[in-house]
Amino acid sequence: MKNKGYEMNTLQILSFVGFTLLVAVITWWKLRKADTGSQQGYFLAGRSLKAPVIAASLMLTNLSTEQLVGLTGQAYRSGMSVMAWEVISAIPLIFLALIFLPRYLQRGIATIPDFIEERYDKTTRIIIDCCFLIATGICFLPIILYSGALAFNSMFHVTETFGISQHTAIWLMAVVLGISGILYAVVGGMRAIAIADVINGIGLVIGGLMVPLFGLMAMGKGSLSEGITRLTQDHSQMLNSIGGSNDPVPIGAALTGLILVNTFYWCTNQGIVQRTLASKSLSEGQKGALLTAVLKMLDPLILVLPGVIAFHLFQDLPKADMAYPALVNKVMPLPLIGFFSAVLFGAIISAFCGFLNSASTLFSLGIYRRLINEQASPDKLVTVGRRFGFIVAVISVLVAPWIAYAPQGLYSWMKQLNGIYNVPLVTIVIMGFFFPRIPALAAKVAMGLGIVSYITINYLVKFDFHFLYVLACTFCINVVVMLLIGVIKPRATPFKFHDAFAVDMKPWKNVKIAAVGVLFAMIGVYSGLAQFGGYQTRWLTILSYAITAAVVVYLIYSSWQTRHSAPVVYVSDAKDKA
Repeated sequence: MKNKGYEMNTLQILSFVGFTLLVAVITWWKLRKADTGSQQGYFLAGRSLKAPVIAASLMLTNLSTEQLVGLTGQAYRSGMSVMAWEVISAIPLIFLALIFLPRYLQRGIATIPDFIEERYDKTTRIIIDCCFLIATGICFLPIILYSGALAFNSMFHVTETFGISQHTAIWLMAVVLGISGILYAVVGGMRAIAIADVINGIGLVIGGLMVPLFGLMAMGKGSLSEGITRLTQDHSQMLNSIGGSNDPVPIGAALTGLILVNTFYWCTNQGIVQRTLASKSLSEGQKGALLTAVLKMLDPLILVLPGVIAFHLFQDLPKADMAYPALVNKVMPLPLIGFFSAVLFGAIISAFCGFLNSASTLFSLGIYRRLINEQASPDKLVTVGRRFGFIVAVISVLVAPWIAYAPQGLYSWMKQLNGIYNVPLVTIVIMGFFFPRIPALAAKVAMGLGIVSYITINYLVKFDFHFLYVLACTFCINVVVMLLIGVIKPRATPFKFHDAFAVDMKPWKNVKIAAVGVLFAMIGVYSGLAQFGGYQTRWLTILSYAITAAVVVYLIYSSWQTRHSAPVVYVSDAKDKA
């Protein structure tokens, strides 16, 4: 039995190492002649990313193990309603394509705080920089490492193999993941991350869809159809996409506070937005954002359905966050466990590198250049960014194992903690877009008021009130306060957007049509799953799918027509040529 176990581990390790080395070699090969030494090349990949690369990079940063482990754990406890975190992301991604990205690229900014400084002032920018850096060091990166370490400890049986405690195993895995992330991000910058993301993104979609497929077969004793029948008939309430008042994401909270949280994540979170800031043109950035929104429709299958399947297969897990690695171990063939572990490794590294690269960018371009050395050369800024990234990585490795003692589940704890600063930031960015007379004072007051009020209500007073509703309330309060300050003490001159000519600003001609298709696809996914959970939404589902299909057909036809249509020759042009 021991030899068999050793053989099984060997298969896992060989497939894991093989795929990981393949990704590393391809990344190195593509990176040989790339510009990673300059400021633009290191931080923004030379502003050269196209839509597929942007979408793959966004998805892989988002679909890291804190999503796979944390969201699957929530689904294990509460069912499909937690998919709101992912599917409703389509709305903020539409906001990104239509509202946020055009303004960011028009200004030619490298970071979100760059815009904050231009719109408000230097002090406001430094406040935002500090919020981002603190959140990255003690929240984003440690959670990525902890969830990844948790998954790898379970899938490779590190605790049992080495005879060590789970805390030690998680710390050991966090160190390994942290070192790997440093090598990718600090050495290669954004381009290395983006190249690896394309390969890992394909593997993640394939591997992520294989987990529920094998899970359904396990439910059906080898029969996929029997597994689906059992899924839809036994405990069918677990498939309901509409969250009730006692669910982790009530539908009311999903349509208010959750949209605000996701707008922060997709539209103002430096670790995410930096991918689109590196786009070759506005058109490519818009396509990348909306392609990401389409791919988010697969998330219920990849992130949430495995939790429901795990609920059917075993209901005695000590921690809900163990559901995903336990399911992978139970249903996946051994060589595929190694392959999927390699894909997860890529997802972890992508998310870790993305936020680490963003922290380096924020510190070197924001804090260092403005407060320490205003005359720093571009090469010096890159060097400082790399060193700071290393320091942040070390801090995150030290913090990661202690997340195991958080009182709530991983995912809920992460979202609540991020709520301290994310909605106030979204507020000041949105108000800065649409109200040109609002002064810097309003932004500072909104940040302070939002942070203090959220901490007071959610952590000190502890009202029996869902934290997403609290965030919605703080958003409304901040908007009113900023408007009042704008009336009482407006800017001397209204803020105007000026074109920095950093990239081609011609928008994608089908961006609005595609946005409509994405919106109805989201409604269709929601209403379709609600039917399985007992809601009568048949006609809404049919209508949503019909409109989505019509938009897809139109986009395909439009693309074909653009490629095959003859160039238009005007009469005046023809005469001139004659």
